[in-house]
Amino acid sequence: MAPPNTERNEKPGFKSNAAIFLRSKRKIVLTGSETEEEARIAEKAPVHLPQFPVFKDVHSQRVHMKQKLAAGFRLLAKFGWDEGVAGHMTFRDPEYPDLFWVNAFGQYFGHIKASDLILVDHTGSIVRGNYSVNKAAFVIHAAIHEARSDVTCAVHTHSIYGKTFSTLGRKLLPISQDACAFFESHAVYEDYGGVVYDKEEGERLVKALGPTNKAMILQNHGLLTTGVTIDEAIWAFIAMERSCHSQLMAEAAHPNGYKDLKLISDDVARETFKSIGDSRAGYGQFQPMYQMIIKEHPDCLE
Repeated sequence: MAPPNTERNEKPGFKSNAAIFLRSKRKIVLTGSETEEEARIAEKAPVHLPQFPVFKDVHSQRVHMKQKLAAGFRLLAKFGWDEGVAGHMTFRDPEYPDLFWVNAFGQYFGHIKASDLILVDHTGSIVRGNYSVNKAAFVIHAAIHEARSDVTCAVHTHSIYGKTFSTLGRKLLPISQDACAFFESHAVYEDYGGVVYDKEEGERLVKALGPTNKAMILQNHGLLTTGVTIDEAIWAFIAMERSCHSQLMAEAAHPNGYKDLKLISDDVARETFKSIGDSRAGYGQFQPMYQMIIKEHPDCLE
């Protein structure tokens, strides 16, 4: 049995110099709300930093991951990024990495619960679950999971700005801090051949994605993002869709389109990516949205 290799099992701390401050050495007493003794205790209390989760066993890990994916579907529905039966998200099972979990064919994103997810193998056969799976979802995601052992989760939907931007057939430009999260880390798949049904098409997608890119613009189709964690992959999709929206508006505002845009220099964009574009940053960025959606839709955890 392969060891769990998806969500992190260790508990590494996030870099303290990234975007946060640690405990001050200043000694004060908040008059009326604490005593001198309580103030000294407060000064020594630990400052909690975002951490990757730690699991006592593979079952707990799987439950957690299924809940994260279900919450992700609720977010996509909230943002209006569902489109009929199109769109899918998958994650690699932590115990059996040659299997992955995916949404059932035809189920509305806004109704998906953790218990609704379907477990399939790399031939498309259903291992657990009682509903069918979108064939395009299988072809795309199976190819990615098989070729990229670093990818735990993959996300693809037909979001409005992503599919609109995809008609330009080019990459995002570093026009903002947020867009730098994709600097030198995404590709364009130019060979749209209709709905993805055959294995060869999946292999071409993987080749275009490359060995290290975390995201891809599928020309005349939409966006695809991946992640070491489910959190990173879903956040990357949200951020990429918004970056497409931003660039479309910026280009529309200039007579010469993208030629008039003021770009962030390559060196600065590259350094910015190190702060906001890696796996840890993606995990951290997703947490506020996850907290929001499970409070609004607690049933997604069932």
